[in-house]
Amino acid sequence: MDEVIDAEGLTKIFNGTAAVDHINFSVGRGEVFGFLGPNGAGKTTTINMLTTILKPTEGHAEICGYDVLGEPKQVRKYIGLVPQEYTADEDLTGQENVILCGDLYGLPRHVSRQRAEELLGLVELLDSKDRKVETYSGGMRRRLELACGLVNRPKLLFLDEPTLGLDVQTRAAVWNYIRLLKEEYDMTIFMTTHYLEEADNLCDMVGIIDYGKIVKLGSPNEMKNSLSGDVMEIGVDDGSADITTLVSGVSGVKTVEKKDTSYRIKLRDGERTAPLIMEALWATGHRITNISLTKPTLDEVYLEYTGRSMRQEAQEGADLFRQRAPVRRVRAHV
Repeated sequence: MDEVIDAEGLTKIFNGTAAVDHINFSVGRGEVFGFLGPNGAGKTTTINMLTTILKPTEGHAEICGYDVLGEPKQVRKYIGLVPQEYTADEDLTGQENVILCGDLYGLPRHVSRQRAEELLGLVELLDSKDRKVETYSGGMRRRLELACGLVNRPKLLFLDEPTLGLDVQTRAAVWNYIRLLKEEYDMTIFMTTHYLEEADNLCDMVGIIDYGKIVKLGSPNEMKNSLSGDVMEIGVDDGSADITTLVSGVSGVKTVEKKDTSYRIKLRDGERTAPLIMEALWATGHRITNISLTKPTLDEVYLEYTGRSMRQEAQEGADLFRQRAPVRRVRAHV
């Protein structure tokens, strides 16, 4: 498979701090590559380097065979970008916004008009093409951003948190558009996301980035299989008593991690080992307050390699996006 993105030692340092720290990865033609990571992990900085917005401090990256540092104009011909923030001009109509993006890419106006019609039809905004964007809902704006990012017919599309802050129905619609671009247009997509189900359903390959470093890289199934076992979470009402040693001695237990009065236990065979753990606790007088047994998920993978729950990060990211909305509206009318 041809590599559309090839990054080696890619690094960006701000004021002595590495926002992106010598990362290596590649993305094959027609793949959907997902970047998972908490706020501030380096996801958007990576996109900004790959799209020639930021110059790398160190390292090398190529897009469609062109160097992002030495051949930025060539790179820009092959890429489209849908940023996390809304960028459409609220005083223009949906159609005018798409045409404006075509102008910025240097497309002849008659070509931009034709593509605006096609793309607004693709994202189901054709009936609203002559309405000002200030009247659009959040979901409509996100779909308009997608249309704008496609106006130059890119071979590689960058999506920075494409469904952040959207309701479930609109998020599902955006997923369908992404699948359509991959399956019918053979487009390569690089996306950042907070949503585990999004990465699991859409991505061929996933990279987990934390503190500027890629800590795990692979397909969603490879990542889940890397945990090689089930995960049991159990709570006990024992005050300061520590059951780590007791549980660690049960056959089939791989690791035990304590947090307050709760424990995260990795098991080789959950169905067989969980009852043994419960029997050992009951036999020694410990009272169980809650218990859960799960098969490996991307959230478990994320927790394993970063020490944080991705679901918590997703909620924090959505809250931050909503908090920025009033600021965006004010800026649009300044």
